[in-house]
Amino acid sequence: MADLYNTTVPKKAANLSVNSDLLKKTRALNINLSATLERALKEELAKHKADQWVEENRTAIKRYNEFVEQHGCFGDEFREF
Repeated sequence: MADLYNTTVPKKAANLSVNSDLLKKTRALNINLSATLERALKEELAKHKADQWVEENRTAIKRYNEFVEQHGCFGDEFREF
């Protein structure tokens, strides 16, 4: 799968608003806020891209499923399970 984003570009500062209690507790545990945010954003981006792919391919997926219902799955005659 292609990269979701360019990991080689420099980082950029961003101002965020965060629940103060959540921030206090994560800082007390020395949780790396930048790394945690990047990980969460990457997961959200991946979900969005997956949803977008499904939407873009909805017609093909529907037609393939209809084909399988009528004719079976490709290679069924070779399966031993």
